[in-house]
Amino acid sequence: MSVDAITHTEFPAGYVVFFGVDGKIIMTPQSEEHSSTIRSMQIDSLALGRHAKVTSDVYIDFPADENSAPDLAILREDARKEGKRYSFEDVLLISEVVSTSSARKDYDDCTAKYGRYGIPVYLVVDPYAREVVLHTEPTSSGYSTAHTRAYGTGKLPIPLADGRTFTLDLDELPLPDPEPDTH
Repeated sequence: MSVDAITHTEFPAGYVVFFGVDGKIIMTPQSEEHSSTIRSMQIDSLALGRHAKVTSDVYIDFPADENSAPDLAILREDARKEGKRYSFEDVLLISEVVSTSSARKDYDDCTAKYGRYGIPVYLVVDPYAREVVLHTEPTSSGYSTAHTRAYGTGKLPIPLADGRTFTLDLDELPLPDPEPDTH
C-alpha cells in the first residue's frame, strides 16, 4: 500500500495506527493515559505562543518513506508545508508517549530513526514507568545524550534549536489508573 493510499484511508476512531519500516500496519486503541498525556504536553506548549507550530498525530515527511505522525512535534516558526505535510527538516522536537504496545518502538526504533534524521530533541514520555527520557545531540545511530527525569519532579525546561524553550511540567503529567485488585 502506498503512503498516499494510507494517508487517505479512514481508520476507526479511537485507534492509533503505526506504520512499520517493514510495511506492516499496526492498529491499536489509544488509551486514556496516552490521550491525556498528549493533551498535557499540548497545554504546556501553549507557552510557546498561541500560534506556535505544534502538531499531534500529523504526518511529517521523512526520507525513504519513513514518514511519521508523532504524538507531539514542535516545528520551526518559519516551517512551510511541502504539499500537504511538513518536512522532518522543520522539526525542533518530537515526543512519543509510550503505550503498552509501543514501548520497543518508542524507546528503540524511534530513537534510532529520529537521531539518524537529525531531529534535535526526542522526548520519550512513559506513563507506566512514570518517567521521561530526553534525547539530545543526534547521531547517525540515535542520540549521544539521554537524561531521565521522573514524573513529579517539577518543570523540565527543554531548549529548542531556535532559541525558545519548551517547558514540560512533570508534576502535571497524568498517571495511569492503578490496576484493579483481582484477589
